Amino acid sequence: MKNLIGRYIVNILLSLDQLLNSILLGDPQESVSSRLGRIKVKWGGTIPRFRIAARITDKILDRIDPGHTIDAIQEGEGSDGLVDKPTEGNA
Repeated sequence: MKNLIGRYIVNILLSLDQLLNSILLGDPQESVSSRLGRIKVKWGGTIPRFRIAARITDKILDRIDPGHTIDAIQEGEGSDGLVDKPTEGNA
């Protein structure tokens, strides 16, 4: 029963993560962390200064789990977003 409740909570959190990414014009199948990781890779390992909220979120996630956004990149996701689509070869 404990594992069932834990899985339920994780499923809800993942759904909210993807919903937030959709609200922010991203792919509904991709997590915010994956999107940030792709942005970071695209810009040579750092999120551009003009992406203030993305930089803050990345810093927070990196403190909790170093390298989280790079590790969270979901290959094949992101192409259905309205912005921050994968570059050619990263789709």
